[in-house]
Amino acid sequence: MNAGEVFTLHHGRTPLLVSLPHVGTRIPEFARERYLPAALEVPDTDWHLDRLYAFVRDELDASLIVPRYSRYVVDLNRPPENLPMYPGVNNTELCPTRAFTGEPIYRAGYAPDEAEVTYRVQEFWRPYHDALRAELDRLRTVHGHALLWDGHSIKSELPWLFEGRLPELNLGTANGASCAPALRERLAAVLAAQSRYTQVVDGRFKGGHITRHYGSPGQGVHAVQLEMCWSTYMADEASPFAYDEARAEQVQPLLKQLLRTMVEWKPDGR
Repeated sequence: MNAGEVFTLHHGRTPLLVSLPHVGTRIPEFARERYLPAALEVPDTDWHLDRLYAFVRDELDASLIVPRYSRYVVDLNRPPENLPMYPGVNNTELCPTRAFTGEPIYRAGYAPDEAEVTYRVQEFWRPYHDALRAELDRLRTVHGHALLWDGHSIKSELPWLFEGRLPELNLGTANGASCAPALRERLAAVLAAQSRYTQVVDGRFKGGHITRHYGSPGQGVHAVQLEMCWSTYMADEASPFAYDEARAEQVQPLLKQLLRTMVEWKPDGR
């Protein structure tokens, strides 16, 4: 499959790359009949994040990578070895067989076998990560360091995955391992300075595979993940998953402040 069919990539001129790995909604034709009807609506999509983050390309001149295919095909934020992100609790797999509600997404007997998982990794997962890695290498070569922002969104309450209601903004840095301490402190300070949204740093969401794997401060790559609740920019956390312009306009200034903080930060402390 041509890489351009799997994702889009905008090359920016700042050190920042924004990854939105769960925005895709496509299901390939070879697999559609095997999914249950509810799964074909891809309800666990990070809805509208490409629209919410459009300023990254237009205003910040940062790089932006966005997949076309759904996480129900292959989860770009899981390791290819299919290890759980959060041991000891419910997790979805590299090629998910359950929705975030715990309900199956395939018709009985039609979940992908090992050979098909390997195929999906090769056709959909690998091209995205090859491009992501190459763009980080380019930014590091040009600027001396690279910054990776992994953007996600989720329903506020999902009992199968976690207890209670999530904070509205969840910043993850793998407990400080994926970026420099000074950058983590600056981003945490931006969140703490506002009172409109509940927030936490390295709480339930500490960063998925992308943040943990590519974040390597010693090698000049500083990565963070932001998991937002849908309620911060959507009209309702249910189908038809409509974008709410008024809510989006309220949260976008904070997103811009966070990302400008990243772009303006220098590894030498300036």
